[in-house]
Amino acid sequence: MPQHTSRFTSRRGLLFGSAAVGAGALLAGCTSNDSSDDEPAANDQPAAAESSGKPVTIGFAGPQADHGWLNAINDNAKNRAKKYSDVTLEITEGSNDTAQQIGQIETLINKKVDVLVVLPADGKALTQVGLKAMRAGIPVVNLDRIFNTPQAYRCWIGGDNYGMGLNAGHYIGEKLKGKSNAKVIELAGLDNLELTKQRTKGFDDALKNYPNIRKVARQAAEFTVESGQAKMAQLLQAQSSFDALWNHDDDQGVGALRAIDQAGRDDFLMVGGAGALSAFQAIKQDNGVLKATVLYPPTMAASAIDLARALGQSKGVSGLSEFEIPASLTLYSAVVDKTNVDQYMSTGFK
Repeated sequence: MPQHTSRFTSRRGLLFGSAAVGAGALLAGCTSNDSSDDEPAANDQPAAAESSGKPVTIGFAGPQADHGWLNAINDNAKNRAKKYSDVTLEITEGSNDTAQQIGQIETLINKKVDVLVVLPADGKALTQVGLKAMRAGIPVVNLDRIFNTPQAYRCWIGGDNYGMGLNAGHYIGEKLKGKSNAKVIELAGLDNLELTKQRTKGFDDALKNYPNIRKVARQAAEFTVESGQAKMAQLLQAQSSFDALWNHDDDQGVGALRAIDQAGRDDFLMVGGAGALSAFQAIKQDNGVLKATVLYPPTMAASAIDLARALGQSKGVSGLSEFEIPASLTLYSAVVDKTNVDQYMSTGFK
Protein backbone atom coordinates (compact mmCIF):
# COMPACT_ATOMS: atom_id res chain seq x y z
CA MET A 1 0.00 0.00 0.00
CA PRO A 2 1.32 3.56 0.82
CA GLN A 3 3.53 6.05 2.65
CA HIS A 4 2.72 9.64 3.69
CA THR A 5 2.69 13.23 4.82
CA SER A 6 1.09 16.22 2.87
CA ARG A 7 0.39 19.36 0.38
CA PHE A 8 -2.24 21.48 -2.32
CA THR A 9 -3.56 24.83 -4.83
CA SER A 10 -6.33 26.94 -6.87
CA ARG A 11 -9.71 28.92 -6.71
CA ARG A 12 -13.28 27.67 -5.79
CA GLY A 13 -16.00 25.09 -6.38
CA LEU A 14 -14.71 21.65 -5.23
CA LEU A 15 -16.32 18.89 -3.21
CA PHE A 16 -14.20 15.89 -2.25
CA GLY A 17 -15.93 12.61 -3.07
CA SER A 18 -15.46 9.14 -4.42
CA ALA A 19 -14.80 7.60 -7.86
CA ALA A 20 -12.29 5.92 -10.35
CA VAL A 21 -9.23 4.77 -12.86
CA GLY A 22 -9.20 1.28 -14.52
CA ALA A 23 -7.06 -1.64 -13.34
CA GLY A 24 -3.38 -2.29 -14.03
CA ALA A 25 -2.50 -1.67 -17.65
CA LEU A 26 -4.54 1.32 -18.73
CA LEU A 27 -4.85 3.04 -22.05
CA ALA A 28 -2.18 5.58 -22.65
CA GLY A 29 -4.75 7.72 -24.45
CA CYS A 30 -7.71 9.78 -23.27
CA THR A 31 -10.82 8.42 -21.59
CA SER A 32 -14.36 9.44 -22.38
CA ASN A 33 -15.91 11.96 -20.03
CA ASP A 34 -19.45 10.64 -20.36
CA SER A 35 -21.04 9.23 -17.22
CA SER A 36 -21.30 5.43 -17.17
CA ASP A 37 -24.32 3.57 -15.86
CA ASP A 38 -22.17 0.76 -14.48
CA GLU A 39 -20.00 2.91 -12.23
CA PRO A 40 -19.89 2.07 -8.50
CA ALA A 41 -22.61 3.53 -6.32
CA ALA A 42 -20.01 5.71 -4.62
CA ASN A 43 -19.81 7.71 -7.84
CA ASP A 44 -23.38 8.89 -7.33
CA GLN A 45 -22.09 11.36 -4.75
CA PRO A 46 -21.99 14.98 -5.98
CA ALA A 47 -19.05 15.60 -8.28
CA ALA A 48 -16.85 18.62 -7.68
CA ALA A 49 -18.12 21.83 -9.27
CA GLU A 50 -20.72 20.07 -11.39
CA SER A 51 -21.08 22.85 -13.97
CA SER A 52 -18.62 22.68 -16.85
CA GLY A 53 -15.68 25.04 -16.95
CA LYS A 54 -12.37 25.42 -18.72
CA PRO A 55 -11.27 22.15 -20.39
CA VAL A 56 -8.52 20.41 -18.40
CA THR A 57 -6.26 17.55 -19.48
CA ILE A 58 -5.09 15.54 -16.47
CA GLY A 59 -2.21 13.09 -16.72
CA PHE A 60 -2.40 10.16 -14.27
CA ALA A 61 0.54 7.91 -13.39
CA GLY A 62 0.47 5.19 -10.75
CA PRO A 63 2.16 1.91 -9.89
CA GLN A 64 1.07 -1.49 -11.13
CA ALA A 65 -2.29 -2.52 -9.68
CA ASP A 66 -1.02 -5.70 -8.05
CA HIS A 67 -3.09 -5.25 -4.88
CA GLY A 68 -6.83 -4.72 -4.42
CA TRP A 69 -6.28 -1.26 -2.96
CA LEU A 70 -4.11 -0.12 -5.88
CA ASN A 71 -6.65 -1.44 -8.36
CA ALA A 72 -9.30 0.60 -6.55
CA ILE A 73 -7.07 3.69 -6.77
CA ASN A 74 -7.05 3.33 -10.55
CA ASP A 75 -10.79 2.72 -10.73
CA ASN A 76 -11.58 5.71 -8.53
CA ALA A 77 -9.48 8.10 -10.62
CA LYS A 78 -10.90 6.92 -13.93
CA ASN A 79 -14.56 6.97 -12.88
CA ARG A 80 -14.23 10.38 -11.24
CA ALA A 81 -12.83 11.86 -14.44
CA LYS A 82 -15.86 10.51 -16.32
CA LYS A 83 -18.05 12.70 -14.14
CA TYR A 84 -16.68 15.82 -15.79
CA SER A 85 -17.43 16.78 -19.39
CA ASP A 86 -14.56 19.29 -19.18
CA VAL A 87 -11.89 16.74 -18.12
CA THR A 88 -9.74 14.62 -20.43
CA LEU A 89 -7.79 11.93 -18.59
CA GLU A 90 -4.55 10.52 -19.96
CA ILE A 91 -3.46 7.42 -18.09
CA THR A 92 -0.16 5.61 -18.21
CA GLU A 93 0.21 1.85 -17.88
CA GLY A 94 0.88 1.17 -14.22
CA SER A 95 4.43 0.17 -13.35
CA ASN A 96 6.39 -0.74 -10.21
CA ASP A 97 9.64 -0.09 -12.08
CA THR A 98 10.73 3.41 -11.06
CA ALA A 99 12.67 4.04 -14.28
CA GLN A 100 9.65 3.07 -16.36
CA GLN A 101 7.29 5.23 -14.31
CA ILE A 102 9.67 8.18 -14.62
CA GLY A 103 9.65 7.69 -18.40
CA GLN A 104 5.85 7.58 -18.44
CA ILE A 105 5.61 10.81 -16.46
CA GLU A 106 8.15 12.49 -18.74
CA THR A 107 5.94 11.52 -21.70
CA LEU A 108 3.00 13.25 -20.03
CA ILE A 109 5.18 16.32 -19.40
CA ASN A 110 6.19 16.39 -23.07
CA LYS A 111 2.50 16.17 -24.03
CA LYS A 112 2.00 19.33 -21.96
CA VAL A 113 -0.92 18.04 -19.90
CA ASP A 114 -2.46 20.74 -17.72
CA VAL A 115 -2.07 18.91 -14.39
CA LEU A 116 -0.38 15.71 -13.25
CA VAL A 117 -1.67 13.27 -10.64
CA VAL A 118 1.09 10.92 -9.51
CA LEU A 119 1.03 8.00 -7.11
CA PRO A 120 4.76 7.12 -7.16
CA ALA A 121 5.96 3.54 -6.96
CA ASP A 122 8.69 5.11 -4.79
CA GLY A 123 8.28 8.69 -3.60
CA LYS A 124 11.99 9.32 -3.10
CA ALA A 125 12.99 7.87 -6.47
CA LEU A 126 10.40 9.92 -8.38
CA THR A 127 11.04 13.25 -6.67
CA GLN A 128 13.17 14.57 -9.52
CA VAL A 129 10.51 13.97 -12.16
CA GLY A 130 8.00 15.73 -9.90
CA LEU A 131 10.36 18.69 -9.76
CA LYS A 132 10.74 18.55 -13.55
CA ALA A 133 6.97 18.83 -14.02
CA MET A 134 6.62 21.69 -11.57
CA ARG A 135 9.49 23.58 -13.24
CA ALA A 136 7.77 23.05 -16.58
CA GLY A 137 4.73 24.83 -15.18
CA ILE A 138 2.63 21.68 -14.73
CA PRO A 139 1.19 21.50 -11.20
CA VAL A 140 1.47 18.08 -9.57
CA VAL A 141 -1.03 16.44 -7.26
CA ASN A 142 1.09 13.97 -5.28
CA LEU A 143 -1.13 11.05 -4.32
CA ASP A 144 -0.36 9.23 -1.07
CA ARG A 145 3.32 8.19 -1.35
CA ILE A 146 5.04 11.48 -0.84
CA PHE A 147 7.92 13.02 -2.75
CA ASN A 148 11.03 14.03 -0.81
CA THR A 149 10.40 17.76 -1.11
CA PRO A 150 7.28 19.94 -1.25
CA GLN A 151 8.86 21.65 -4.27
CA ALA A 152 8.02 18.52 -6.30
CA TYR A 153 4.26 18.92 -5.92
CA ARG A 154 1.63 21.60 -5.61
CA CYS A 155 -0.61 19.59 -3.35
CA TRP A 156 -0.53 16.26 -1.55
CA ILE A 157 -3.49 14.05 -0.66
CA GLY A 158 -3.24 10.76 1.14
CA GLY A 159 -4.19 8.51 4.01
CA ASP A 160 -3.25 8.54 7.67
CA ASN A 161 -1.29 5.44 8.64
CA TYR A 162 -0.71 6.57 12.22
CA GLY A 163 -4.43 7.35 12.46
CA MET A 164 -5.29 3.86 11.23
CA GLY A 165 -3.37 2.30 14.08
CA LEU A 166 -4.68 4.84 16.58
CA ASN A 167 -8.33 4.24 15.68
CA ALA A 168 -7.88 0.47 15.57
CA GLY A 169 -6.32 0.57 19.03
CA HIS A 170 -9.06 2.75 20.48
CA TYR A 171 -11.80 0.57 18.98
CA ILE A 172 -10.28 -2.56 20.47
CA GLY A 173 -9.56 -0.74 23.73
CA GLU A 174 -13.18 0.27 24.16
CA LYS A 175 -14.40 -3.23 23.33
CA LEU A 176 -12.10 -4.75 25.98
CA LYS A 177 -12.44 -1.98 28.54
CA GLY A 178 -14.13 -4.13 31.16
CA LYS A 179 -11.85 -7.14 30.78
CA SER A 180 -8.91 -7.57 33.14
CA ASN A 181 -5.57 -8.76 31.77
CA ALA A 182 -6.78 -8.53 28.18
CA LYS A 183 -4.36 -9.68 25.48
CA VAL A 184 -4.11 -8.42 21.91
CA ILE A 185 -1.97 -9.45 18.96
CA GLU A 186 -1.02 -7.64 15.75
CA LEU A 187 -0.66 -8.86 12.17
CA ALA A 188 1.33 -6.07 10.51
CA GLY A 189 2.33 -5.42 6.92
CA LEU A 190 5.83 -5.20 5.45
CA ASP A 191 8.14 -4.06 8.24
CA ASN A 192 10.55 -2.25 5.92
CA LEU A 193 7.84 0.25 4.96
CA GLU A 194 7.39 3.47 6.92
CA LEU A 195 3.61 3.07 6.65
CA THR A 196 3.78 -0.18 8.63
CA LYS A 197 5.87 1.47 11.33
CA GLN A 198 3.37 4.33 11.57
CA ARG A 199 0.42 1.96 11.85
CA THR A 200 2.10 0.00 14.62
CA LYS A 201 3.07 3.19 16.46
CA GLY A 202 -0.49 4.49 16.33
CA PHE A 203 -1.82 1.16 17.59
CA ASP A 204 0.68 1.03 20.44
CA ASP A 205 0.01 4.65 21.43
CA ALA A 206 -3.73 4.01 21.57
CA LEU A 207 -3.29 0.92 23.74
CA LYS A 208 -1.38 3.02 26.30
CA ASN A 209 -4.77 4.49 27.25
CA TYR A 210 -5.99 1.06 28.38
CA PRO A 211 -3.85 -0.27 31.27
CA ASN A 212 -5.84 -3.53 31.31
CA ILE A 213 -4.62 -4.43 27.81
CA ARG A 214 -1.27 -5.90 26.83
CA LYS A 215 0.02 -6.63 23.33
CA VAL A 216 1.51 -10.10 23.55
CA ALA A 217 2.56 -10.89 19.97
CA ARG A 218 3.20 -9.35 16.57
CA GLN A 219 3.99 -10.80 13.14
CA ALA A 220 4.72 -8.95 9.90
CA ALA A 221 3.08 -10.25 6.72
CA GLU A 222 3.47 -8.87 3.17
CA PHE A 223 0.04 -7.50 2.18
CA THR A 224 -0.79 -10.76 0.37
CA VAL A 225 -3.34 -13.50 1.05
CA GLU A 226 -0.62 -16.15 1.26
CA SER A 227 1.56 -14.26 3.73
CA GLY A 228 -1.47 -13.36 5.84
CA GLN A 229 -2.45 -17.00 6.13
CA ALA A 230 1.08 -18.17 6.97
CA LYS A 231 1.80 -15.49 9.58
CA MET A 232 -1.63 -15.81 11.17
CA ALA A 233 -1.13 -19.57 11.50
CA GLN A 234 2.11 -18.86 13.36
CA LEU A 235 0.40 -16.42 15.69
CA LEU A 236 -2.40 -18.86 16.45
CA GLN A 237 0.06 -21.63 17.18
CA ALA A 238 2.09 -19.44 19.52
CA GLN A 239 -0.88 -17.86 21.32
CA SER A 240 -3.36 -20.32 22.79
CA SER A 241 -5.63 -17.50 23.91
CA PHE A 242 -6.00 -13.78 23.28
CA ASP A 243 -8.86 -11.31 23.11
CA ALA A 244 -8.33 -9.22 19.98
CA LEU A 245 -6.36 -9.05 16.75
CA TRP A 246 -5.55 -6.04 14.61
CA ASN A 247 -4.67 -6.88 11.01
CA HIS A 248 -3.15 -4.00 9.02
CA ASP A 249 -4.53 -4.97 5.61
CA ASP A 250 -7.79 -6.54 4.42
CA ASP A 251 -6.13 -8.34 1.48
CA GLN A 252 -3.79 -10.25 3.78
CA GLY A 253 -6.76 -10.51 6.11
CA VAL A 254 -8.39 -12.93 3.66
CA GLY A 255 -5.52 -15.32 4.34
CA ALA A 256 -5.63 -14.60 8.07
CA LEU A 257 -9.31 -15.55 8.19
CA ARG A 258 -8.53 -18.81 6.38
CA ALA A 259 -5.95 -19.68 9.03
CA ILE A 260 -8.42 -18.78 11.79
CA ASP A 261 -11.12 -20.99 10.23
CA GLN A 262 -8.68 -23.87 9.78
CA ALA A 263 -7.67 -23.59 13.44
CA GLY A 264 -11.31 -23.53 14.52
CA ARG A 265 -10.77 -20.38 16.56
CA ASP A 266 -13.55 -17.91 17.34
CA ASP A 267 -12.60 -16.75 20.82
CA PHE A 268 -11.46 -13.21 19.94
CA LEU A 269 -12.48 -10.19 17.90
CA MET A 270 -10.63 -9.06 14.79
CA VAL A 271 -10.23 -5.58 13.31
CA GLY A 272 -8.97 -5.19 9.75
CA GLY A 273 -7.50 -2.35 7.74
CA ALA A 274 -8.05 -0.53 4.42
CA GLY A 275 -11.70 -1.20 3.49
CA ALA A 276 -12.04 -4.21 1.21
CA LEU A 277 -15.50 -5.24 0.05
CA SER A 278 -14.96 -8.74 1.43
CA ALA A 279 -14.29 -7.25 4.87
CA PHE A 280 -17.42 -5.09 4.70
CA GLN A 281 -19.51 -8.12 3.72
CA ALA A 282 -18.11 -10.22 6.57
CA ILE A 283 -18.75 -7.39 9.04
CA LYS A 284 -22.34 -7.06 7.85
CA GLN A 285 -22.95 -10.83 8.12
CA ASP A 286 -21.53 -10.70 11.67
CA ASN A 287 -21.07 -14.45 11.94
CA GLY A 288 -17.29 -14.57 12.39
CA VAL A 289 -14.43 -12.94 14.27
CA LEU A 290 -14.09 -9.92 11.95
CA LYS A 291 -16.06 -7.12 13.59
CA ALA A 292 -14.58 -3.95 12.08
CA THR A 293 -12.04 -2.51 9.67
CA VAL A 294 -10.23 0.83 9.69
CA LEU A 295 -10.30 2.70 6.40
CA TYR A 296 -7.41 3.70 4.19
CA PRO A 297 -9.74 5.06 1.51
CA PRO A 298 -8.85 4.54 -2.16
CA THR A 299 -11.42 7.25 -2.88
CA MET A 300 -8.45 9.59 -2.34
CA ALA A 301 -7.74 9.07 -6.07
CA ALA A 302 -11.16 10.48 -6.93
CA SER A 303 -10.48 13.49 -4.74
CA ALA A 304 -7.08 13.88 -6.43
CA ILE A 305 -8.92 14.22 -9.76
CA ASP A 306 -11.19 16.83 -8.16
CA LEU A 307 -8.14 18.74 -6.98
CA ALA A 308 -6.37 18.46 -10.33
CA ARG A 309 -9.44 19.81 -12.11
CA ALA A 310 -9.64 22.71 -9.66
CA LEU A 311 -5.97 23.46 -10.26
CA GLY A 312 -6.47 23.45 -14.00
CA GLN A 313 -9.44 25.80 -13.70
CA SER A 314 -7.92 28.08 -11.04
CA LYS A 315 -10.58 27.22 -8.49
CA GLY A 316 -10.53 26.59 -4.77
CA VAL A 317 -12.48 24.32 -2.44
CA SER A 318 -16.18 24.91 -1.92
CA GLY A 319 -16.86 25.61 1.74
CA LEU A 320 -13.45 27.14 2.43
CA SER A 321 -12.72 30.87 2.41
CA GLU A 322 -9.35 30.61 0.66
CA PHE A 323 -9.03 31.28 -3.06
CA GLU A 324 -6.48 28.45 -3.40
CA ILE A 325 -6.86 24.76 -2.65
CA PRO A 326 -4.92 23.53 0.43
CA ALA A 327 -1.30 22.44 0.31
CA SER A 328 -2.23 19.08 1.82
CA LEU A 329 -5.17 16.90 2.70
CA THR A 330 -4.88 13.96 5.09
CA LEU A 331 -7.89 11.65 4.95
CA TYR A 332 -9.50 10.33 8.10
CA SER A 333 -9.25 6.63 8.92
CA ALA A 334 -12.83 5.89 9.93
CA VAL A 335 -13.74 2.67 11.74
CA VAL A 336 -16.38 0.65 9.90
CA ASP A 337 -18.37 -1.86 11.94
CA LYS A 338 -21.90 -3.27 11.76
CA THR A 339 -23.38 0.06 12.86
CA ASN A 340 -22.21 1.95 9.74
CA VAL A 341 -21.09 -0.68 7.22
CA ASP A 342 -24.02 -0.03 4.87
CA GLN A 343 -22.85 3.56 4.45
CA TYR A 344 -19.44 2.42 3.21
CA MET A 345 -20.36 -0.74 1.32
CA SER A 346 -20.29 0.91 -2.12
CA THR A 347 -16.70 2.12 -1.54
CA GLY A 348 -15.28 -1.34 -0.73
CA PHE A 349 -12.53 -2.51 -3.09
CA LYS A 350 -12.17 -6.03 -4.51
